[in-house]
Amino acid sequence: MSDATPRLHRDESPTGGQVAVPEGDWTASQLTSKRAWRSVMSALAAFGPGENWDLRQIGALDHLGALALWDHWGRRWPARVEAHAEQRALLERVAAHPPAQAPSKALSWRQRVDAFGLAVEGALAQVRDFVALLGQLLLDLLRLLAVPQKGPWRDFSGHLYRIGAQALPITALVGFLIGVVLAYLMSQMLRQFGAEAFIVNILGMALIRELGPLLAAVLIAGRSGSAITAQIGVMRVTEELDAMRVLGIPVGFRLVLPRALALAIAMPLISVWTSLAALVGGMLAADITLGITPNFFYEALPKAVPVANLTLACAKSVVFGVAIALIGCHYGLRVKPNTESLGQGTTTSVVASITAVILIDALFAVLFKRVGI
Repeated sequence: MSDATPRLHRDESPTGGQVAVPEGDWTASQLTSKRAWRSVMSALAAFGPGENWDLRQIGALDHLGALALWDHWGRRWPARVEAHAEQRALLERVAAHPPAQAPSKALSWRQRVDAFGLAVEGALAQVRDFVALLGQLLLDLLRLLAVPQKGPWRDFSGHLYRIGAQALPITALVGFLIGVVLAYLMSQMLRQFGAEAFIVNILGMALIRELGPLLAAVLIAGRSGSAITAQIGVMRVTEELDAMRVLGIPVGFRLVLPRALALAIAMPLISVWTSLAALVGGMLAADITLGITPNFFYEALPKAVPVANLTLACAKSVVFGVAIALIGCHYGLRVKPNTESLGQGTTTSVVASITAVILIDALFAVLFKRVGI
């Protein structure tokens, strides 16, 4: 142990009794390491704040060391303190201007109950706002059906292009790669049992019924759901939403309805496109690994996968699209007029959209487990 290392021991006082004697350098250079700080705190814990103290053996004392001693004394002077003049002056400065004590992190049971109640209240408020948004969407849809010539068709076409057409390359690429990976992994297992021909059944059912729509929905939730939240959130930050209300422009009819319609129409098409790309990838991988030709795929796939599975996949995709659009608009409308809230809302929107897609897919799997199989 070097002489500069801060340490603490008990000694006999010349006037009788015990006295706490710190030694070494009680400075920031010695106390800022975790090991030294824990050693000093454990040493101080063995000495009560009401004991007599002799600080004259300290080699160097700065503000951090003085503050450590002052906090250990309970921010009051002990009964007796022996110190040099400069040490006493430093302690007096710390005593005159102590830093504010950090609030206690331990919460009482009453505070825990209050925090839980506030969390429940916030969750119920979100559910209420989402149900109100869904109801407004239904009313706007009835208004569109009653007066279709006044509908936001230009907004609808723009969203349909950005959400649908521009998403085709990435969904095709990811679907193709997923098909390759699935076919390669399944070929290893099926070859062991001599059941290579059943790869058509497994790939067709898995990709068309489940993985194709789910994969497309997850990609669209991350790509377009976040964009919806960011677009509406920026309108909140720039006060465009307030201007729309002042001008009497219905926010739901002009912002929520075209996005929901665009996603409801684009999602089934993207789902079929992603499933086709995945099947192409699986077909090529099966041809390379198992020697199963594409012609065999063309002949066996319609027999292995009934058309009802494709209908179910498209129906699920419509629900996925509406859910992603509503969640994106919901969190976009809840954005506060600052950039931090915009980032948090966008992140929460993506997470909530993907979670909702998986839950809806599980619900469809349970309700329609006997359909198309």
